[in-house]
Amino acid sequence: MDETSTPTLHKVLAFTSIAEIATGLALIFDPRFVVWLLVGSNAPMGRLPGIAILALGSACWPSADRSVANPAALRGMLVYNALIALFLVYLFKVGHLGGVLLWPGVVLHAIVAILLLWNARGTLRATSPS
Repeated sequence: MDETSTPTLHKVLAFTSIAEIATGLALIFDPRFVVWLLVGSNAPMGRLPGIAILALGSACWPSADRSVANPAALRGMLVYNALIALFLVYLFKVGHLGGVLLWPGVVLHAIVAILLLWNARGTLRATSPS
């Protein structure tokens, strides 16, 4: 990639990150309203989270260079795993929902979040603004 496209790419990535974070937060707080705004009805949108998780997984795929940790991928996976673990517990406690994979899912996501946090605490400190 040439140097002239880097500022433009940075702006595009910043814009889309802000838009997707806002959409994600809106979907967390009022998914029916967001779906209504998008498609005009309460149409089933079950594939939307699948697409998002697929994108997260591909964005966080480790590079061939194992000596460098990607702090953005780390943050993304840490936030995802921690919030999913909490949300699954919330579904059980408040929504009285849960299938056979609820608690294994909670445990898996919580362990992954703890492992990410434990193994990357130096990376997160080194990349955070002072």
